[in-house]
Amino acid sequence: MFTVMSYPLLFQRTSTFALTIAMGALFLQQPQTKVCVLSTNIKEGKLWKHIKHESENNE
Repeated sequence: MFTVMSYPLLFQRTSTFALTIAMGALFLQQPQTKVCVLSTNIKEGKLWKHIKHESENNE
């Protein structure tokens, strides 16, 4: 039902299709950024950027 209604509204015209893609990208960017920050906080001390200074001091 959703696909039958969404095609004429969002995807039939090229300009509306481009606007739909742009708005979708903007709305998906925020959750992705928050997930990236959350995963970095969970892996604190295990990533290369956190332990790089220990390896550089040993050489």
